[in-house]
Amino acid sequence: MSGLDDSGREMGNNNNEMVNDKESGRKCCRYGCRFWCKKYFWEGQELTTSDGGYSQEQLDLMPSNKRFLVKYRRLIGFAIPVTIWHFFWWALFFDRGFWKEQYFPTKYHLSITMIAGGTVAGMTSVGGGAVAFPVLTLVLRVPPDIARDVALMIQSSGMTAASFSIFFMRVCVEWHALILCTVGSLAGIIFGLHVVDPAMSSSLKKLTFVSIWLSFAIVLLILNRTHKRRTFNGIPAFGAWKGAVLVIGGFVGGIFTAFAGTGLDICAFMVLTLLFRISEKVATPTTVILMAFNSLIALYWRANMLQAVTDTAWQYIAVTFPVVTIMAPVGSIIGTHFHRLVLAALVIILNVTSYILAFVIVRPLTFPVVGTSIGIMVGCFLVFIAMTYAGQKLLDRYESSEDPNGDKERRIAILSKIFDESHINLGYRRDNSSLEL
Repeated sequence: MSGLDDSGREMGNNNNEMVNDKESGRKCCRYGCRFWCKKYFWEGQELTTSDGGYSQEQLDLMPSNKRFLVKYRRLIGFAIPVTIWHFFWWALFFDRGFWKEQYFPTKYHLSITMIAGGTVAGMTSVGGGAVAFPVLTLVLRVPPDIARDVALMIQSSGMTAASFSIFFMRVCVEWHALILCTVGSLAGIIFGLHVVDPAMSSSLKKLTFVSIWLSFAIVLLILNRTHKRRTFNGIPAFGAWKGAVLVIGGFVGGIFTAFAGTGLDICAFMVLTLLFRISEKVATPTTVILMAFNSLIALYWRANMLQAVTDTAWQYIAVTFPVVTIMAPVGSIIGTHFHRLVLAALVIILNVTSYILAFVIVRPLTFPVVGTSIGIMVGCFLVFIAMTYAGQKLLDRYESSEDPNGDKERRIAILSKIFDESHINLGYRRDNSSLEL
């Protein structure tokens, strides 16, 4: 669960992902739609060893209370945060008279939107702000400052509920990233709120947001076209320089979060998957927890230190809170079953759609704003590509240190395979998970 230096031995489940797409396609055609749906929409999540893999005999020997928690952990992980959040919301609903303020008749559009936004926040590496911010700024024409605050509120509630579900189900996360990215993001959020956000125009904030996300979508598409990609459950051979990279990534993500309400999750996801080759099934719940905690920090700073959260933002969260606190845990449960390619496709579609909408709706489109937007997109794309290249080099170096006699072992494995028919015992134990013939 912590992804320490022995994470290379956690590759058993990840090796199942390294299959040839052509062979998978032939199997899907051969076995029909049911096989295809099970492969891509009911794959299952990486769980810690203490909470998964119980046989029926082991369950029968457990005390009834523990057996109930293990058997129904997904349902319980969903019900507890939803019940707690809704208890407080309904108390405020009646105490503050939300039904008297006409919030829902005028702001129900965002409530409907966050059915999808909350689900996306729980199941993918992008927060609910990735849906709320473009909808508010591009469609509903809400000022970016208010949209940013609403995105932070949505993530503070919905993604916190999703985080509880992740912890309760003991989904595997990368703890180095959780701690160190948070350290960097705290400084990035404060710096961004005080320095970067006031210096950006409204149009620039909108186009910067969608430009960063489009570059992320392009790299994610390229990444998932790489077949037989080896991934890990934790950062292999973790050291000081890798920790520094996580802190820097958190700082940059904190700046993005300061003006757009989201961004730390994308930066952390890119560092983990491109540079350190962490599986998307581990990186996604890690970024959900990261974004939940840091949204709380950013919202606290905006509301108390700067005292800049408007009444309009609070009104929007009043109508979206009961939706996102249900849909985000639902999304986290759905995400435990979807194949990584399905999750990647959802993120790509969302980001490309936001970028197209931005250029259709945002006005005025001045040359400096458009040029800056394109420059940011190209710059982010180049950085992500460089991270991909560096990640491959790190993987090659790790595999060479993991298996210094790889060539000799490969030759022995080939000879063993040739002489298997003659029942010749070479006296060598092969590790099929680490050899590719």
